[in-house]
Amino acid sequence: MKVDGVFAGGGVRALAFVGALNTLEKRGIEFERVAGTSAGAITAAFITSGFTSGEIFDLFEEIDLKQLLDPRRSMFPFPFLRWLTMYRKIGLYKGTEFEKWLVEVLKRKGVSTFGDLPEGSLKMVASDITNGRFVVLPDDLPKYGRIPEKFSVARAIRMSCSIPFFFEPVKIYDGQVKASYIVDGGVLSNFPMWVFKKRNQKRLTRPVLGFRLSPELEETQPRKIKNAMQFTYAMVETMRTAHDQRYISRDLAKDIVFIPVQGVKTTDFALTDDQKNSLIELGENYTETFLKKWSN
Repeated sequence: MKVDGVFAGGGVRALAFVGALNTLEKRGIEFERVAGTSAGAITAAFITSGFTSGEIFDLFEEIDLKQLLDPRRSMFPFPFLRWLTMYRKIGLYKGTEFEKWLVEVLKRKGVSTFGDLPEGSLKMVASDITNGRFVVLPDDLPKYGRIPEKFSVARAIRMSCSIPFFFEPVKIYDGQVKASYIVDGGVLSNFPMWVFKKRNQKRLTRPVLGFRLSPELEETQPRKIKNAMQFTYAMVETMRTAHDQRYISRDLAKDIVFIPVQGVKTTDFALTDDQKNSLIELGENYTETFLKKWSN
């Protein structure tokens, strides 16, 4: 069975998607097109490039995730003053090692640019905070004077995964020395189901399945707000998710696998083997439960 898939962002918690993919493979469900934001973009790119769930698991087994974090050297000797470097570069980590790893991994499947993939098979969402808009990669690249077929898939993933203040934003120039700052797609849309499925759209070429790292809509708990820190966190989360939450109506929710990942932070790059295995098992179990009742 062929479907289109959409994967939400979620940082290292997206290891749960490996379990979800394993369950889908056992059921004979394959993806025709895939889309994703941030860590979901990584998953989508690996799927389109031809990696199986087992191969994706091996990729994360063979590397220490902390090796992907490359802090910029600071001229300041004191930790507090080193934040000045982050202030100037707008990120704790350069993201160079992360992108280099992606380049090497994708080459194993003969993928370098979008021209190496079937046309329209992969879409990733990033946020252009200079111009205040969504960026769908590779579709929107001509707006920046880039030829989609010649653009690096690894660079596009890096753009979609640039968690603000964690990774340095990617600067893309329009050919006239004007730079646009591109950051994590989750800033504007962490779950881009809208890429493939429009609200109230009756006829689809094939089913669209979504995968989110959160509880089902009715199980989402109100945020506790008792101080300024909790208020700020709640405000940022609302800004980040309100668009997607409004889009996901009840009729769309029936096509979404909700995987309620808890106790793991988005940027926890020091996961233990037990934590990794627990995430994968969680993805397997919730996808299996979903498929038992899913009808298309």
